[in-house]
Amino acid sequence: MKYHFRKHKKFYNGLFCFVALTVVFGYGLIAGRFHLFPYMLINKLVKPIALYDYYEKIEPVIANVDVLSLISIKTETDVHKKRNDLIQYIWKDKGFPRTKMPRSIKEDYKDNRFSGLDNLKNIDRVEVLMAYGLNSVIYHFHPIKSNNKLVIYHQGHAGDFFAGKDTIAFFLNNGYSVLSFSMPLSGLNNKPTVYLPKWGPLTLSGHDWLKFLESADFSEISFFVEPLAVVLNYIEKKYNYDFVSMIGISGGGWTTTLYSALDTRVKYSYPVASSTPLYIAFNSRRDYGHHEDTKPELYSIANYLELYILGSFGVGRRQLQVLNKYDACCYGGIKYKTYKDVVKNVVSQLGKGSYGLLLDETHKDHKISEYALQKIVKELNEK
Repeated sequence: MKYHFRKHKKFYNGLFCFVALTVVFGYGLIAGRFHLFPYMLINKLVKPIALYDYYEKIEPVIANVDVLSLISIKTETDVHKKRNDLIQYIWKDKGFPRTKMPRSIKEDYKDNRFSGLDNLKNIDRVEVLMAYGLNSVIYHFHPIKSNNKLVIYHQGHAGDFFAGKDTIAFFLNNGYSVLSFSMPLSGLNNKPTVYLPKWGPLTLSGHDWLKFLESADFSEISFFVEPLAVVLNYIEKKYNYDFVSMIGISGGGWTTTLYSALDTRVKYSYPVASSTPLYIAFNSRRDYGHHEDTKPELYSIANYLELYILGSFGVGRRQLQVLNKYDACCYGGIKYKTYKDVVKNVVSQLGKGSYGLLLDETHKDHKISEYALQKIVKELNEK
């Protein structure tokens, strides 16, 4: 037996190497597909190097854009017209849902996922019902020691607002009440099946399916912003907060950008890692975004530059856009330099409100960092 093994030693060694390489290669494919260990570690180490040009350079096709020419807002009248046109597009002849109230409110609601949060007194569960049976489930976190200020936290495409537990806890610890939202069809929100006369039943499992509901009488974009309007109607009626601010990550930051442009009840807005003007997105595959991020019918009314202005404009209003320079997902780099000062100057010339941009260089993740949170809460505490 010993002689037999030696005789075929090269064969067995070759077979072992082949099997080992097959296993390693197979696991590599699976790890890459499902982001298993060590995918994230390698991604964090290698991606910033591989994407040096993305993070550190501005392509001539972007740098040479006349950004001011893309902005049609010159006066306060232009601001109001843009806002009204957006509202007309989103809600049609029904107008902004100023009087609509939540479907249900369950006070002192128990969710063990949030048990043990410091300075948490209790949670209210609020539900908003919309067209086609879509709902939105919102949590209203009440602090034990309150500064009587409200922060809206909006989660992005990662799903449930539970993913933002650390951000929610941060604001609670600083005395803020928090309203937490998830995007449509995400988290605790339902995924109903609707019947379309021309096509039959459709289960709304993701945002791309919502476009099939678009019509002359209805816009899918209402699903993203109506829950905010309805809950703020309720808040305005029952509470007397000093002011309302809003912060969102990724798709939640996109919602922050759009909603603060629509509703001046949001005094201070902080969209994080969430959008870039389309002239940048068109020329950077990593920044192109999701279906709702690039909807021509919406952005022909107000492009991103104009949305930033609308969200900033108003007496005492402020928008601070937060971008992660080395974001492993999207919206990173220094391309913001092509529009930051232009938008800031337009808002300044309008004479009401202010716009700013914070570049976060402290990490390489798609998130709201501790650094950004400290900057934001410092700004809010001074209000």
